[in-house]
Amino acid sequence: MAYNSGDNGFFVETDEPRRINMRDAAKILARNRQEMIANELSRLAGDEYLEDIMQHTRHMEDETLPDANLIDMQREIQWFMRPYLIDFLIEAHAAFALLPETLFLTINLLDRYCSKRVVYKQHYQLVGCAALLIAAKYGDKKDRVPQINELNNMCCGLYDSGMFTQMEMHVLNTLDWVIGHPTVDFFTQLIIAEESDDREVEHMAAYLCEIALYHRDFVSTKPSIMARSSLALARAILGRPEVNDGAWDNVEHLTVLTLSQHLHHPSVTLSRKYSAPSMSRVSATLAEFLERQAAISRRAQQQAPPSPPAEPTLSSSHSAVYNTPQKGCGANPGPADGYMTPPITPDGMCFTAPDPMNKYVPPRCPVTPTPQVPTMTGYPQRQQQQHYAAYPYDEYQGQMVA
Repeated sequence: MAYNSGDNGFFVETDEPRRINMRDAAKILARNRQEMIANELSRLAGDEYLEDIMQHTRHMEDETLPDANLIDMQREIQWFMRPYLIDFLIEAHAAFALLPETLFLTINLLDRYCSKRVVYKQHYQLVGCAALLIAAKYGDKKDRVPQINELNNMCCGLYDSGMFTQMEMHVLNTLDWVIGHPTVDFFTQLIIAEESDDREVEHMAAYLCEIALYHRDFVSTKPSIMARSSLALARAILGRPEVNDGAWDNVEHLTVLTLSQHLHHPSVTLSRKYSAPSMSRVSATLAEFLERQAAISRRAQQQAPPSPPAEPTLSSSHSAVYNTPQKGCGANPGPADGYMTPPITPDGMCFTAPDPMNKYVPPRCPVTPTPQVPTMTGYPQRQQQQHYAAYPYDEYQGQMVA
């Protein structure tokens, strides 16, 4: 058969729209109508039970919060190992195209398990894989749940296939099968829907929340506080107007301040994830913002005048109250200034058993005389001489010769 001859056995691509018959069009319209009705019913039910839903969410938020102080008691697991495991879980989460809330649920399950069980260093990655497997089964689509052999390949064959199943069951039993943790992504979506923030603010807030996963300071922070703090900081970085969404307490202010101190050195893996156009390139935006702030700080330091020498904060009349009065020989005693110096405890053999020779042993240092308390009518203007006991060297030497 010639090359240019037509053949009806092959498919031919065309740019013409495919014609839809009346039956298929009716099915599509009916399906769209059902989706609209379902969404409206969900909205009405959500408005009706919103208060109960939020009350249960607050309860589960406190119930499923890990304790960083208990993780501190781990003997082999150290906090410097955490960034390496978080990088691995972020890459696995992106490889399987899981939902954003699955990552936060994975870290929550991992931290809760480490708060209750002793984890060996060689099993730390295995616990993270088991937490990822549980979180994906809980909230993701079934066709996106990672397979055990895929996780084993990502771990370079470090564990047997049966170890993943055993660790998965052990994590579930340890946590009493309580998996319904309201993640920070859940609260972020609620606030964004209420305040109508754009996609760039949403991506920046997600980037900040994932930066917080690397640090111990935010392990025991509630997801609701983390969501509000990250959104407020994201609006400030992007120059968006501040949203007045209620009174802020000291915990939220401290969370914003602490989070802003951890933005200078983000993970390379995380920065590469949020440098994609689908994530609004927020990692590059954050880096540019930090560079501008550093430049402003340097210019302010260069333009600032030199600091004058520090002046004493207390005057001489007030500072003299805290000084010990000096009692030099031949000094003129003035009015009572400060506290009187107590007499020094005599040195030498004064506190030993009675011995006729003790009275001839001179002390190693003279005894400071007790100052006389001035009278109320006035202070004597004559000089007070310092008297020290005369040492009986002649008598002592005479007895030693005898």
